[in-house]
Parts: sequence; structure tokens; C-alpha cells
Amino acid sequence: MQLCGFEVGLDRPFFLIAGPCVIESEQLALDTAGELKAITDRLGIPFIYKSSFDKANRSSTKSFRGPGMEEGLRILQQVKDEIGVPVLTDVHEDTPLEEVAGVVDVLQTPAFLCRQTNFIQNVARQGRPVNIKKGQFLAPWDMQNVVDKAREVGNDQIMVCERGVSFGYNTLISDMRGLAIMRATGAPVVFDATHSVQQPGGQGTSSGGQREFVPVLARAAVAAGVSGLFMETHPNPAEALSDGPNAWPLGSMENLLATLKIIDAAVKERGFAEAELM
Repeated sequence: MQLCGFEVGLDRPFFLIAGPCVIESEQLALDTAGELKAITDRLGIPFIYKSSFDKANRSSTKSFRGPGMEEGLRILQQVKDEIGVPVLTDVHEDTPLEEVAGVVDVLQTPAFLCRQTNFIQNVARQGRPVNIKKGQFLAPWDMQNVVDKAREVGNDQIMVCERGVSFGYNTLISDMRGLAIMRATGAPVVFDATHSVQQPGGQGTSSGGQREFVPVLARAAVAAGVSGLFMETHPNPAEALSDGPNAWPLGSMENLLATLKIIDAAVKERGFAEAELM
């Protein structure tokens, strides 16, 4: 599959989707995107910048949701123009999709909405690549139906993204078997290493997280075999306005990505034995 000018798939090196959870300011967006581009250029990793103009699924109405669509799209356009990278953002059921698709390169659908047929198809109709987050309540094989819905409207640029499965209260787990199972959709599989360590609603009016396990899950996912990685990152996660507890520090990104690149090359060079049995 072609994505933002590069090839993606199990026979290609992994690509990276990364950035702060939410757009906090123009300067933070430009600084973070610039640093991530420099890191990925040095490592030779295809990169898409991610940040949301509105987080409609926050735990509390008191939580920061973002600058709104108009200002958010202006900042994302600025990132594209000044840093020279493709951009991705979340969309919701009430988002003016055509307006957003006119600026961003990749649309992302929230996990909670993966079963909403009209929404998934309306997003796919925009003709942009779509990263579909798998619901925390959904079995990996059930993503075939979601992908089929998206493709029915003529969009073959569909990705499926694992972000953890609900396991008791305020807890997620990642089943690495699901990454292999979702390959059967024919869509590139992306692993979301930061939301997978999230503790939804774990702090009462906000979500908690265990960022120390981001490298553990990222290494495991790359070893299992994925097309792409998704990681939210921030220069100072303790001060992030959204999802700070599960964000990976920007200053630690290069070391982690360098390790993941080695693992990725090793497993893809040897192929995947399980493919013969599935």
C-alpha cells in the first residue's frame, strides 16, 4: 500500500505515526514535529506527524480538548509547510470531514467508534488514507467487518490499529496474537504503543498510564511483525495537557526507535513462520 509517498507492508520497514496527543500550541507542534523529523531522518524511518485538534473522548468536561478545528487545522497546515511532513488527526461523528481532509494527509477514527457504520464509511469516502483504531471491546478477527465497510465505498487505503483490550476496570492488555490475526484483513497493521499502556479513567477525572512499559510493548509488537507504530510523545509528559501519563518522552524517542529498527529488520528479513499456518 502507498501511504504519503512511501510503501508500507510486512515486506517494508516500519513507519512511525507520532506527536503530542492534542495540539497545545503552534510552537509546541512545530518544535515537536521538527525534532521528530530530524530523528526519523537520521534513522531512515518514514514519519507522519500526529496531533488532535479536538479530543471528544476525554474523561471529564474539565479536561483540555484542544484548540478546535479552525485553529487546529491552521497549525497542522503550518507543520506541513514549515517542517515538510505529512500530518494525521482524529475525526469524530460531528466533524466536517471534507474540511479536515482538505488539510490533513491521514484521517484517524477513534476506537470507540469503530462499529459505527455510517461514520466509518463517511470517513473512508474522503479518499484519504484512514487509520482505524480497533475498539477496546473488539476481537481482532472482528476488524475484518470494519475494513470491509470502509472498502465498500471505494477506499483501499485502510489501516487497522491495535491499542489494547479492556481487561477489568481501568486496565488494558495487548494480545500480540491479534497483530497476526488482523493481517488477514489485508490492511497494514499498526500498533499503538502508548494508548496500550493507558489506564482509562484511572485517575478519576482523567486517564492514568504506565509509560515505563511503552518500550516493552513496542519491542514485542515489532518482533510480532507490524507495518507501523503509533506513539504519542511530548517534550515533558508530566506537563502534557492530554494523555501525559502514557506519553513517551520526546528526548527518549531516538534511542527507542533505533532499537525497534534493529528488531524490525531482523524479523522481516527472516519472514513469518506463522503465515504458513494461518
